[in-house]
Amino acid sequence: MMSVLLEVRKVSKEFDGVRVLDNVSFQLKLGESLGVLGKSGAGKSVLMHMIRGMKGYEPTEGKIIYHVAFCPSCSWVDIPTFSGKPCPHCGGIMEYRVVDFWSDIDRELARAVRARIAIMFQRTFALYGNLTPVENVMEALSRAGVKREDALKLAIEYVKLVNLMHRTLHPAETLSGGEKQRVVLARQIAVNPILLLADEPTGTLDPLNANMISQLLLKEFKEKNKCMIVASHIPDVLQRLCDRVIWLDRGKVVMDAPAHEVVKSFLRGVESFTPELVMIGEDVLKVVDVSKYYYSIDRGLTKAVDRVSFTVKEREIFGIVGRSGAGKTTLSRIICGITQPSSGRVELRVGDKWYDITKPGCEGRAIATSYIGLLHQEYALYPHSTVLQNLSTSIGLELPDELARMKAIYTLKSVGLDPEAVLQILDKYPDELSEGERHRVALAQVLIKEPRIVVLDEPSGTMDPLTKVEVAKSIMMSRSWLEETFIIVSHDVDFVRMTCDRVALMKNGKIVSYMDPKKITWEALAAELSE
Repeated sequence: MMSVLLEVRKVSKEFDGVRVLDNVSFQLKLGESLGVLGKSGAGKSVLMHMIRGMKGYEPTEGKIIYHVAFCPSCSWVDIPTFSGKPCPHCGGIMEYRVVDFWSDIDRELARAVRARIAIMFQRTFALYGNLTPVENVMEALSRAGVKREDALKLAIEYVKLVNLMHRTLHPAETLSGGEKQRVVLARQIAVNPILLLADEPTGTLDPLNANMISQLLLKEFKEKNKCMIVASHIPDVLQRLCDRVIWLDRGKVVMDAPAHEVVKSFLRGVESFTPELVMIGEDVLKVVDVSKYYYSIDRGLTKAVDRVSFTVKEREIFGIVGRSGAGKTTLSRIICGITQPSSGRVELRVGDKWYDITKPGCEGRAIATSYIGLLHQEYALYPHSTVLQNLSTSIGLELPDELARMKAIYTLKSVGLDPEAVLQILDKYPDELSEGERHRVALAQVLIKEPRIVVLDEPSGTMDPLTKVEVAKSIMMSRSWLEETFIIVSHDVDFVRMTCDRVALMKNGKIVSYMDPKKITWEALAAELSE
Protein backbone atom coordinates (compact mmCIF):
# COMPACT_ATOMS: atom_id res chain seq x y z
CA MET A 1 0.00 0.00 0.00
CA MET A 2 2.98 2.32 -0.47
CA SER A 3 1.08 4.09 -3.27
CA VAL A 4 -1.90 4.94 -1.02
CA LEU A 5 -2.02 7.76 1.54
CA LEU A 6 -5.59 7.47 2.85
CA GLU A 7 -8.26 4.78 3.11
CA VAL A 8 -11.85 5.49 4.15
CA ARG A 9 -13.31 2.11 5.06
CA LYS A 10 -17.11 1.75 5.29
CA VAL A 11 -17.47 4.92 7.37
CA SER A 12 -20.79 6.03 8.84
CA LYS A 13 -21.54 8.93 11.17
CA GLU A 14 -24.63 9.66 13.25
CA PHE A 15 -25.62 12.77 15.18
CA ASP A 16 -28.50 12.23 17.65
CA GLY A 17 -29.62 9.15 15.77
CA VAL A 18 -29.56 10.86 12.34
CA ARG A 19 -27.13 9.24 9.88
CA VAL A 20 -25.27 11.93 7.97
CA LEU A 21 -22.63 9.62 6.45
CA ASP A 22 -23.67 6.15 5.35
CA ASN A 23 -21.12 3.41 4.51
CA VAL A 24 -18.65 5.71 2.69
CA SER A 25 -15.55 4.02 1.24
CA PHE A 26 -12.72 5.20 -1.03
CA GLN A 27 -8.93 5.40 -1.33
CA LEU A 28 -6.70 8.41 -1.97
CA LYS A 29 -3.55 7.53 -3.88
CA LEU A 30 -0.31 9.49 -3.67
CA GLY A 31 -0.34 12.48 -6.00
CA GLU A 32 -4.11 12.26 -6.48
CA SER A 33 -6.53 15.19 -6.30
CA LEU A 34 -9.93 14.03 -5.13
CA GLY A 35 -13.14 16.06 -5.29
CA VAL A 36 -16.22 15.73 -3.07
CA LEU A 37 -19.41 17.06 -4.65
CA GLY A 38 -22.95 17.23 -3.34
CA LYS A 39 -25.82 19.45 -2.31
CA SER A 40 -25.65 21.40 0.96
CA GLY A 41 -26.25 18.92 3.78
CA ALA A 42 -24.99 15.93 1.76
CA GLY A 43 -22.21 15.26 4.31
CA LYS A 44 -19.21 16.88 2.58
CA SER A 45 -18.04 18.96 5.55
CA VAL A 46 -18.65 16.13 8.04
CA LEU A 47 -16.44 13.84 5.95
CA MET A 48 -13.71 16.50 5.75
CA HIS A 49 -13.79 17.06 9.53
CA MET A 50 -13.54 13.31 10.09
CA ILE A 51 -10.53 12.94 7.77
CA ARG A 52 -8.90 15.88 9.58
CA GLY A 53 -9.55 14.27 12.99
CA MET A 54 -11.61 17.07 14.53
CA LYS A 55 -13.12 16.39 17.94
CA GLY A 56 -16.67 15.06 17.82
CA TYR A 57 -16.36 13.71 14.27
CA GLU A 58 -15.13 10.18 15.05
CA PRO A 59 -16.83 7.50 12.89
CA THR A 60 -19.89 5.81 14.34
CA GLU A 61 -18.84 2.85 12.20
CA GLY A 62 -15.84 2.15 9.97
CA LYS A 63 -12.23 3.34 9.97
CA ILE A 64 -10.02 6.16 8.68
CA ILE A 65 -6.59 4.69 7.80
CA TYR A 66 -3.43 6.64 6.90
CA HIS A 67 -0.32 5.09 5.32
CA VAL A 68 2.73 7.18 6.26
CA ALA A 69 6.44 7.23 6.90
CA PHE A 70 7.21 7.96 10.57
CA CYS A 71 10.44 8.95 12.31
CA PRO A 72 10.60 7.32 15.76
CA SER A 73 13.33 9.76 16.85
CA CYS A 74 11.51 13.08 16.32
CA SER A 75 7.93 11.99 15.36
CA TRP A 76 8.12 13.62 11.91
CA VAL A 77 5.51 12.27 9.47
CA ASP A 78 5.76 12.19 5.69
CA ILE A 79 4.27 10.32 2.73
CA PRO A 80 4.88 6.53 2.74
CA THR A 81 7.51 6.59 -0.03
CA PHE A 82 9.90 8.19 2.51
CA SER A 83 9.98 4.90 4.41
CA GLY A 84 13.56 3.66 4.83
CA LYS A 85 15.01 7.11 4.04
CA PRO A 86 16.69 9.60 6.39
CA CYS A 87 14.34 11.95 8.26
CA PRO A 88 14.71 15.52 6.87
CA HIS A 89 14.64 16.91 10.43
CA CYS A 90 16.86 14.67 12.55
CA GLY A 91 18.47 12.20 10.13
CA GLY A 92 16.87 9.14 11.73
CA ILE A 93 15.56 6.35 9.50
CA MET A 94 11.84 6.69 8.72
CA GLU A 95 9.56 3.68 9.13
CA TYR A 96 6.40 2.65 7.26
CA ARG A 97 3.32 2.82 9.50
CA VAL A 98 -0.38 2.07 9.03
CA VAL A 99 -2.33 4.43 11.30
CA ASP A 100 -5.86 3.70 12.50
CA PHE A 101 -6.63 7.41 12.79
CA TRP A 102 -9.43 7.25 15.37
CA SER A 103 -8.12 4.30 17.39
CA ASP A 104 -7.06 4.84 21.00
CA ILE A 105 -4.09 2.54 20.34
CA ASP A 106 -2.72 4.87 17.62
CA ARG A 107 -3.65 8.13 19.39
CA GLU A 108 -0.11 9.54 19.63
CA LEU A 109 0.76 8.59 16.07
CA ALA A 110 -2.56 10.04 14.86
CA ARG A 111 -1.66 13.34 16.54
CA ALA A 112 1.59 13.45 14.56
CA VAL A 113 -0.31 12.72 11.32
CA ARG A 114 -2.90 15.40 12.11
CA ALA A 115 -0.13 17.99 12.44
CA ARG A 116 0.85 17.29 8.80
CA ILE A 117 -2.65 17.83 7.38
CA ALA A 118 -3.46 21.34 6.14
CA ILE A 119 -6.99 22.69 6.18
CA MET A 120 -8.93 25.42 4.38
CA PHE A 121 -12.47 25.32 5.75
CA GLN A 122 -15.25 27.55 4.43
CA ARG A 123 -15.71 30.82 6.35
CA THR A 124 -13.41 29.57 9.13
CA PHE A 125 -10.30 31.61 8.43
CA ALA A 126 -8.37 30.57 11.61
CA LEU A 127 -6.07 33.59 11.41
CA TYR A 128 -4.61 35.74 14.17
CA GLY A 129 -6.64 38.91 13.68
CA ASN A 130 -4.04 41.27 15.12
CA LEU A 131 -1.21 39.86 12.98
CA THR A 132 -0.39 40.89 9.41
CA PRO A 133 -0.41 38.35 6.54
CA VAL A 134 3.38 37.96 6.76
CA GLU A 135 3.22 37.44 10.54
CA ASN A 136 0.41 34.89 10.15
CA VAL A 137 2.49 32.88 7.68
CA MET A 138 5.57 33.18 9.91
CA GLU A 139 3.57 31.79 12.84
CA ALA A 140 2.63 28.71 10.78
CA LEU A 141 6.25 28.22 9.71
CA SER A 142 7.42 28.55 13.30
CA ARG A 143 5.03 25.78 14.41
CA ALA A 144 6.42 23.65 11.58
CA GLY A 145 9.92 24.01 13.02
CA VAL A 146 11.34 26.64 10.64
CA LYS A 147 13.91 29.00 12.20
CA ARG A 148 12.77 32.61 12.58
CA GLU A 149 15.53 34.02 10.36
CA ASP A 150 14.41 31.68 7.56
CA ALA A 151 10.69 32.07 8.29
CA LEU A 152 10.57 35.79 7.45
CA LYS A 153 12.06 35.32 3.98
CA LEU A 154 9.80 32.36 3.25
CA ALA A 155 6.70 34.17 4.55
CA ILE A 156 7.31 37.13 2.24
CA GLU A 157 7.66 34.76 -0.71
CA TYR A 158 4.36 33.03 0.07
CA VAL A 159 2.52 36.34 0.59
CA LYS A 160 3.81 37.38 -2.84
CA LEU A 161 2.60 34.07 -4.22
CA VAL A 162 -0.99 34.85 -3.21
CA ASN A 163 -0.74 38.46 -4.45
CA LEU A 164 -1.08 40.21 -1.08
CA MET A 165 2.06 42.36 -0.91
CA HIS A 166 -0.22 45.43 -0.96
CA ARG A 167 -1.68 44.24 2.37
CA THR A 168 1.53 43.42 4.25
CA LEU A 169 0.92 46.09 6.93
CA HIS A 170 -2.79 45.36 7.43
CA PRO A 171 -3.90 43.22 10.40
CA ALA A 172 -5.81 40.13 9.23
CA GLU A 173 -9.01 41.33 10.94
CA THR A 174 -9.16 44.29 8.50
CA LEU A 175 -8.90 42.16 5.36
CA SER A 176 -11.81 41.18 3.15
CA GLY A 177 -13.08 37.59 3.18
CA GLY A 178 -11.29 36.83 -0.09
CA GLU A 179 -8.03 38.29 1.19
CA LYS A 180 -8.26 36.23 4.37
CA GLN A 181 -8.79 33.12 2.25
CA ARG A 182 -5.57 33.86 0.40
CA VAL A 183 -3.62 34.29 3.64
CA VAL A 184 -4.95 30.91 4.80
CA LEU A 185 -3.75 29.33 1.55
CA ALA A 186 -0.30 30.93 1.94
CA ARG A 187 -0.06 29.41 5.43
CA GLN A 188 -1.02 25.95 4.18
CA ILE A 189 1.37 25.96 1.22
CA ALA A 190 4.20 27.19 3.45
CA VAL A 191 4.10 24.20 5.82
CA ASN A 192 4.38 21.65 2.96
CA PRO A 193 1.64 19.27 4.21
CA ILE A 194 1.19 15.62 3.21
CA LEU A 195 -2.51 16.37 2.53
CA LEU A 196 -4.54 19.51 1.91
CA LEU A 197 -8.23 19.51 2.80
CA ALA A 198 -9.94 22.41 1.02
CA ASP A 199 -13.63 23.02 1.77
CA GLU A 200 -14.97 25.59 -0.73
CA PRO A 201 -11.52 27.10 -1.47
CA THR A 202 -12.89 29.65 -3.96
CA GLY A 203 -16.37 30.17 -2.52
CA THR A 204 -15.76 33.75 -1.32
CA LEU A 205 -13.50 34.93 -4.15
CA ASP A 206 -13.98 37.14 -7.20
CA PRO A 207 -13.21 35.70 -10.67
CA LEU A 208 -9.60 36.89 -10.83
CA ASN A 209 -8.71 35.71 -7.33
CA ALA A 210 -10.67 32.46 -7.75
CA ASN A 211 -8.66 31.78 -10.89
CA MET A 212 -5.42 32.68 -9.08
CA ILE A 213 -6.21 30.36 -6.13
CA SER A 214 -7.11 27.55 -8.54
CA GLN A 215 -3.83 28.05 -10.40
CA LEU A 216 -1.90 27.99 -7.11
CA LEU A 217 -3.61 24.81 -5.97
CA LEU A 218 -2.83 23.20 -9.32
CA LYS A 219 0.80 24.33 -9.22
CA GLU A 220 1.55 23.66 -5.54
CA PHE A 221 -0.37 20.41 -5.11
CA LYS A 222 -1.62 18.69 -8.26
CA GLU A 223 1.39 19.40 -10.51
CA LYS A 224 3.80 18.49 -7.68
CA ASN A 225 1.94 15.21 -7.11
CA LYS A 226 0.78 16.16 -3.62
CA CYS A 227 -2.50 14.87 -2.24
CA MET A 228 -5.51 17.16 -2.09
CA ILE A 229 -9.19 16.66 -1.25
CA VAL A 230 -11.48 19.47 -2.40
CA ALA A 231 -15.10 19.69 -1.28
CA SER A 232 -17.12 22.17 -3.28
CA HIS A 233 -20.57 22.98 -4.56
CA ILE A 234 -19.03 24.48 -7.72
CA PRO A 235 -18.68 21.71 -10.35
CA ASP A 236 -16.31 23.73 -12.55
CA VAL A 237 -13.85 24.09 -9.65
CA LEU A 238 -13.80 20.33 -9.07
CA GLN A 239 -13.49 19.57 -12.76
CA ARG A 240 -10.49 21.87 -12.98
CA LEU A 241 -8.69 20.84 -9.79
CA CYS A 242 -9.48 17.14 -9.40
CA ASP A 243 -8.65 13.90 -11.16
CA ARG A 244 -11.59 12.08 -9.63
CA VAL A 245 -14.79 13.14 -7.88
CA ILE A 246 -17.03 11.45 -5.33
CA TRP A 247 -20.68 12.49 -5.43
CA LEU A 248 -22.37 12.42 -2.01
CA ASP A 249 -26.15 12.46 -1.64
CA ARG A 250 -27.65 12.27 1.87
CA GLY A 251 -24.42 10.80 3.18
CA LYS A 252 -24.07 8.06 0.58
CA VAL A 253 -21.62 7.78 -2.32
CA VAL A 254 -23.78 7.65 -5.44
CA MET A 255 -20.92 8.01 -7.94
CA ASP A 256 -17.12 7.73 -7.88
CA ALA A 257 -15.59 8.43 -11.28
CA PRO A 258 -13.38 10.81 -13.31
CA ALA A 259 -14.26 14.44 -12.57
CA HIS A 260 -15.87 15.29 -15.91
CA GLU A 261 -18.22 12.27 -15.73
CA VAL A 262 -19.46 13.09 -12.22
CA VAL A 263 -19.92 16.79 -12.98
CA LYS A 264 -21.92 16.01 -16.11
CA SER A 265 -24.25 13.69 -14.18
CA PHE A 266 -24.63 16.13 -11.26
CA LEU A 267 -25.57 19.08 -13.47
CA ARG A 268 -28.40 17.17 -15.12
CA GLY A 269 -30.48 17.97 -12.02
CA VAL A 270 -29.96 21.74 -12.22
CA GLU A 271 -33.00 23.49 -13.63
CA SER A 272 -33.01 26.93 -15.14
CA PHE A 273 -35.89 29.29 -14.48
CA THR A 274 -37.40 32.43 -15.95
CA PRO A 275 -37.88 35.22 -13.38
CA GLU A 276 -41.36 36.63 -13.01
CA LEU A 277 -41.70 40.10 -14.51
CA VAL A 278 -42.13 42.80 -11.86
CA MET A 279 -42.95 46.47 -12.29
CA ILE A 280 -39.97 48.49 -11.02
CA GLY A 281 -41.04 51.50 -8.93
CA GLU A 282 -39.61 54.90 -8.10
CA ASP A 283 -36.32 55.67 -6.36
CA VAL A 284 -36.18 54.22 -2.84
CA LEU A 285 -32.45 54.61 -2.08
CA LYS A 286 -29.99 57.33 -3.04
CA VAL A 287 -26.25 57.00 -2.43
CA VAL A 288 -24.78 60.46 -3.02
CA ASP A 289 -21.03 61.11 -3.31
CA VAL A 290 -20.17 58.68 -0.49
CA SER A 291 -16.55 58.19 0.60
CA LYS A 292 -14.89 56.24 3.39
CA TYR A 293 -11.22 57.01 4.07
CA TYR A 294 -8.99 55.44 6.69
CA TYR A 295 -5.82 57.10 7.98
CA SER A 296 -2.95 55.49 9.85
CA ILE A 297 0.71 56.35 10.48
CA ASP A 298 2.06 53.13 8.95
CA ARG A 299 -0.30 52.81 5.96
CA GLY A 300 -1.21 56.41 5.21
CA LEU A 301 -4.50 57.08 3.41
CA THR A 302 -6.71 54.16 2.35
CA LYS A 303 -9.71 54.99 0.15
CA ALA A 304 -12.04 52.06 0.90
CA VAL A 305 -14.95 53.85 -0.83
CA ASP A 306 -14.25 56.86 -3.06
CA ARG A 307 -17.06 59.25 -4.10
CA VAL A 308 -19.67 56.62 -4.99
CA SER A 309 -23.12 57.64 -6.24
CA PHE A 310 -26.08 55.56 -7.49
CA THR A 311 -29.81 55.07 -6.96
CA VAL A 312 -31.90 51.94 -6.37
CA LYS A 313 -35.57 51.72 -7.25
CA GLU A 314 -38.44 49.95 -5.48
CA ARG A 315 -38.56 46.20 -6.21
CA GLU A 316 -35.25 46.41 -8.05
CA ILE A 317 -32.50 43.83 -7.50
CA PHE A 318 -29.29 45.83 -7.76
CA GLY A 319 -25.96 44.00 -7.94
CA ILE A 320 -22.51 45.22 -6.84
CA VAL A 321 -19.57 43.16 -8.10
CA GLY A 322 -15.80 43.57 -7.94
CA ARG A 323 -12.59 42.02 -6.69
CA SER A 324 -11.95 41.25 -3.02
CA GLY A 325 -10.93 44.49 -1.32
CA ALA A 326 -12.64 46.69 -3.93
CA GLY A 327 -14.80 48.33 -1.25
CA LYS A 328 -18.05 46.37 -1.74
CA THR A 329 -18.48 45.26 1.87
CA THR A 330 -17.56 48.70 3.26
CA LEU A 331 -20.14 50.28 0.94
CA SER A 332 -22.82 47.79 2.03
CA ARG A 333 -22.10 48.57 5.70
CA ILE A 334 -22.45 52.30 5.00
CA ILE A 335 -25.80 51.69 3.31
CA CYS A 336 -26.95 49.73 6.36
CA GLY A 337 -25.87 52.46 8.77
CA ILE A 338 -23.19 50.30 10.42
CA THR A 339 -20.19 52.28 9.13
CA GLN A 340 -20.21 56.08 9.12
CA PRO A 341 -18.87 57.50 5.84
CA SER A 342 -16.16 60.16 5.75
CA SER A 343 -18.40 62.23 3.48
CA GLY A 344 -21.58 62.00 1.41
CA ARG A 345 -25.07 60.85 2.30
CA VAL A 346 -27.33 57.79 1.96
CA GLU A 347 -31.05 58.55 1.75
CA LEU A 348 -33.86 56.00 2.16
CA ARG A 349 -37.50 56.72 1.31
CA VAL A 350 -40.03 55.46 3.86
CA GLY A 351 -43.52 56.27 2.66
CA ASP A 352 -43.24 59.76 1.20
CA LYS A 353 -40.40 60.91 3.45
CA TRP A 354 -36.65 60.63 2.91
CA TYR A 355 -34.29 59.80 5.79
CA ASP A 356 -30.50 60.25 5.67
CA ILE A 357 -28.91 57.11 7.14
CA THR A 358 -25.65 58.97 7.76
CA LYS A 359 -27.36 61.34 10.23
CA PRO A 360 -28.02 60.23 13.82
CA GLY A 361 -31.40 60.55 15.52
CA CYS A 362 -35.04 59.89 14.75
CA GLU A 363 -34.91 61.99 11.58
CA GLY A 364 -32.14 59.83 10.14
CA ARG A 365 -30.43 56.59 11.11
CA ALA A 366 -32.83 55.53 13.88
CA ILE A 367 -35.79 55.31 11.49
CA ALA A 368 -34.01 54.28 8.28
CA THR A 369 -31.98 51.35 9.63
CA SER A 370 -35.10 49.62 10.96
CA TYR A 371 -36.18 49.22 7.32
CA ILE A 372 -32.87 47.71 6.11
CA GLY A 373 -31.76 44.12 6.55
CA LEU A 374 -28.17 42.86 6.10
CA LEU A 375 -26.75 39.38 5.64
CA HIS A 376 -22.97 39.68 5.90
CA GLN A 377 -20.63 37.11 4.33
CA GLU A 378 -19.25 36.28 7.80
CA TYR A 379 -22.69 35.88 9.36
CA ALA A 380 -23.19 34.31 12.80
CA LEU A 381 -26.26 32.64 14.27
CA TYR A 382 -26.96 32.51 17.99
CA PRO A 383 -25.17 29.25 18.92
CA HIS A 384 -27.20 28.47 22.05
CA SER A 385 -30.58 29.07 20.39
CA THR A 386 -32.51 26.66 18.19
CA VAL A 387 -33.33 27.49 14.58
CA LEU A 388 -36.85 28.49 15.63
CA GLN A 389 -35.46 30.75 18.37
CA ASN A 390 -32.96 32.24 15.90
CA LEU A 391 -35.94 33.23 13.77
CA SER A 392 -38.03 34.67 16.58
CA THR A 393 -37.11 35.53 20.18
CA SER A 394 -33.33 35.71 19.63
CA ILE A 395 -33.75 38.52 17.09
CA GLY A 396 -36.41 40.35 19.07
CA LEU A 397 -39.53 39.06 17.31
CA GLU A 398 -42.05 38.61 20.11
CA LEU A 399 -44.86 36.66 18.43
CA PRO A 400 -47.38 34.10 19.69
CA ASP A 401 -45.73 30.66 19.60
CA GLU A 402 -47.90 29.26 16.82
CA LEU A 403 -47.51 32.34 14.62
CA ALA A 404 -43.72 32.38 15.17
CA ARG A 405 -43.50 28.72 14.16
CA MET A 406 -45.66 29.18 11.05
CA LYS A 407 -43.73 32.27 9.97
CA ALA A 408 -40.39 30.49 10.51
CA ILE A 409 -41.52 27.46 8.47
CA TYR A 410 -42.75 29.68 5.63
CA THR A 411 -39.54 31.72 5.52
CA LEU A 412 -37.27 28.65 5.63
CA LYS A 413 -39.17 27.15 2.71
CA SER A 414 -38.70 30.39 0.79
CA VAL A 415 -34.89 30.11 1.02
CA GLY A 416 -34.68 26.69 -0.58
CA LEU A 417 -35.26 24.14 2.20
CA ASP A 418 -37.79 21.42 1.39
CA PRO A 419 -40.72 20.97 3.84
CA GLU A 420 -39.32 17.78 5.35
CA ALA A 421 -35.93 19.39 6.03
CA VAL A 422 -37.59 22.45 7.60
CA LEU A 423 -39.44 20.34 10.17
CA GLN A 424 -36.24 18.41 10.95
CA ILE A 425 -34.09 21.47 11.69
CA LEU A 426 -36.52 23.77 13.57
CA ASP A 427 -35.48 22.46 16.99
CA LYS A 428 -31.80 21.93 16.15
CA TYR A 429 -28.91 24.20 17.14
CA PRO A 430 -26.64 25.89 14.55
CA ASP A 431 -23.70 23.54 15.17
CA GLU A 432 -25.95 20.59 14.30
CA LEU A 433 -26.58 21.99 10.79
CA SER A 434 -24.52 21.77 7.65
CA GLU A 435 -22.82 24.96 6.46
CA GLY A 436 -25.38 25.32 3.66
CA GLU A 437 -28.26 24.93 6.10
CA ARG A 438 -26.76 27.54 8.45
CA HIS A 439 -26.40 29.96 5.53
CA ARG A 440 -30.06 29.60 4.60
CA VAL A 441 -31.22 30.03 8.20
CA ALA A 442 -29.17 33.24 8.34
CA LEU A 443 -30.85 34.46 5.15
CA ALA A 444 -34.26 33.59 6.60
CA GLN A 445 -33.29 35.51 9.76
CA VAL A 446 -33.02 38.68 7.67
CA LEU A 447 -36.12 38.11 5.54
CA ILE A 448 -38.40 37.22 8.46
CA LYS A 449 -38.28 40.83 9.70
CA GLU A 450 -39.84 41.97 6.38
CA PRO A 451 -37.42 44.86 5.66
CA ARG A 452 -37.99 47.28 2.77
CA ILE A 453 -34.42 46.85 1.48
CA VAL A 454 -32.29 43.73 1.96
CA VAL A 455 -28.51 43.88 1.49
CA LEU A 456 -27.03 40.44 0.78
CA ASP A 457 -23.23 40.17 0.99
CA GLU A 458 -22.19 36.99 -0.89
CA PRO A 459 -25.56 35.24 -0.40
CA SER A 460 -24.64 32.19 -2.51
CA GLY A 461 -21.03 31.73 -1.38
CA THR A 462 -21.48 28.21 0.04
CA MET A 463 -24.43 26.92 -1.99
CA ASP A 464 -24.47 24.12 -4.51
CA PRO A 465 -26.01 24.82 -7.97
CA LEU A 466 -29.36 23.24 -7.09
CA THR A 467 -29.77 25.26 -3.89
CA LYS A 468 -28.53 28.41 -5.63
CA VAL A 469 -31.44 28.24 -8.07
CA GLU A 470 -33.89 27.75 -5.20
CA VAL A 471 -32.50 30.75 -3.30
CA ALA A 472 -32.64 32.85 -6.47
CA LYS A 473 -36.29 31.83 -6.78
CA SER A 474 -36.94 32.80 -3.15
CA ILE A 475 -35.45 36.26 -3.73
CA MET A 476 -37.68 36.69 -6.77
CA MET A 477 -40.68 35.52 -4.74
CA SER A 478 -39.90 38.00 -1.94
CA ARG A 479 -39.56 40.77 -4.49
CA SER A 480 -42.89 39.86 -6.10
CA TRP A 481 -45.05 39.03 -3.05
CA LEU A 482 -43.56 41.34 -0.42
CA GLU A 483 -42.39 44.11 -2.77
CA GLU A 484 -38.85 43.69 -1.42
CA THR A 485 -35.88 45.59 -2.84
CA PHE A 486 -32.50 43.86 -2.85
CA ILE A 487 -28.87 44.93 -3.09
CA ILE A 488 -26.71 41.89 -3.82
CA VAL A 489 -22.95 42.08 -3.28
CA SER A 490 -21.42 39.03 -4.92
CA HIS A 491 -18.58 37.38 -6.82
CA ASP A 492 -20.94 34.70 -8.10
CA VAL A 493 -21.51 35.51 -11.77
CA ASP A 494 -24.18 32.82 -12.21
CA PHE A 495 -26.15 34.08 -9.21
CA VAL A 496 -25.91 37.72 -10.30
CA ARG A 497 -27.04 36.75 -13.79
CA MET A 498 -30.04 34.86 -12.37
CA THR A 499 -31.21 37.56 -9.96
CA CYS A 500 -30.10 41.11 -10.76
CA ASP A 501 -31.74 43.80 -12.89
CA ARG A 502 -28.63 46.04 -12.92
CA VAL A 503 -25.03 45.50 -11.86
CA ALA A 504 -22.44 48.08 -10.79
CA LEU A 505 -18.76 47.15 -11.06
CA MET A 506 -16.48 48.41 -8.24
CA LYS A 507 -12.72 48.81 -8.48
CA ASN A 508 -10.40 50.56 -6.01
CA GLY A 509 -13.34 51.99 -4.07
CA LYS A 510 -15.11 53.46 -7.12
CA ILE A 511 -17.98 52.36 -9.36
CA VAL A 512 -16.26 52.20 -12.73
CA SER A 513 -19.07 50.90 -14.93
CA TYR A 514 -22.54 49.37 -15.09
CA MET A 515 -23.10 46.00 -16.74
CA ASP A 516 -26.10 44.11 -18.09
CA PRO A 517 -26.33 41.08 -15.74
CA LYS A 518 -27.71 38.88 -18.52
CA LYS A 519 -24.49 39.42 -20.49
CA ILE A 520 -22.06 38.97 -17.60
CA THR A 521 -19.59 36.08 -17.86
CA TRP A 522 -16.49 35.27 -15.80
CA GLU A 523 -14.37 36.23 -18.79
CA ALA A 524 -16.12 39.59 -19.31
CA LEU A 525 -15.93 40.44 -15.62
CA ALA A 526 -12.26 39.46 -15.38
CA ALA A 527 -11.51 41.63 -18.43
CA GLU A 528 -13.24 44.64 -16.83
CA LEU A 529 -11.45 44.14 -13.51
CA SER A 530 -8.01 43.76 -15.08
CA GLU A 531 -8.15 46.98 -17.07
